[in-house]
Amino acid sequence: MRTTEQESLYDDLENKSVSLLLSQMNQEDQKVADAVSEAIPQIQDLVEHILPRMKQGGRLFYIGAGTSGRLGILDASECPPTFGVSNNHVIGLIAGGEGAIREAVEFAEDHVDRGWEDLKDHKISDMDSVIGIAASGTTPYVVEALNTCRKENVLTGCITCNENSPLSQSAEFPVEVVVGPEFITGSTRMKAGTAQKLVLNMISTTLMIKLGKVQGNKMVDMQLSNDKLVDRGSRMVVDGTDLDFNTAKKYLLKYGSVRAAVKAYKEEK
Repeated sequence: MRTTEQESLYDDLENKSVSLLLSQMNQEDQKVADAVSEAIPQIQDLVEHILPRMKQGGRLFYIGAGTSGRLGILDASECPPTFGVSNNHVIGLIAGGEGAIREAVEFAEDHVDRGWEDLKDHKISDMDSVIGIAASGTTPYVVEALNTCRKENVLTGCITCNENSPLSQSAEFPVEVVVGPEFITGSTRMKAGTAQKLVLNMISTTLMIKLGKVQGNKMVDMQLSNDKLVDRGSRMVVDGTDLDFNTAKKYLLKYGSVRAAVKAYKEEK
């Protein structure tokens, strides 16, 4: 039996107090970070193979179904505002299409050809990299997409929560984060989903740092899409110059990013 389908370590849940339910869920969640830590060598291997392709203009695709697909889309959608990259730099795909982001689409994950077709809609090439995300490691939509990617010389990785799954065997660089049975048996939106989110954060953030989208510890290319971010960016400009806050804000709004504002100021001096 797959680890993600094993019986929960807890039972009689409906008769437990709210306090006990929360405490026991938290006990299980604490196992996730340790499982991710054990997978760091696999994550490193995947990132170090994706990075050269992205430096040459290749894109990163996430592909998944259900919770896994939504987590990929979430990570991809946060890259443009956080790091100032285009919407086509990191792309998330989900079985069932846009509608599946909010509502389950019956049997979408079982379509064996649709994953590759979705990738072809984005003109996938051998410059790109694809990470399949599936807690079970058996989702046909994802597994078959990676199988075809390998035939087409597209770099493949995966994030799964079972060892030696079909998905791991399909990926050149598998990441297996084995978090154990879920608090509710088989509910992989819980620990498995948390583990996938942590790994996605690590992959995209490390790639963006190595692609030069961070200076020191600052998001110098972030989009100025609300007042909070304008305020944060203005403070970054203050840190990088000898400007007062209001003048720094004017530079930031004129030049559009922290990086550009600081560069413009230094060139004017």
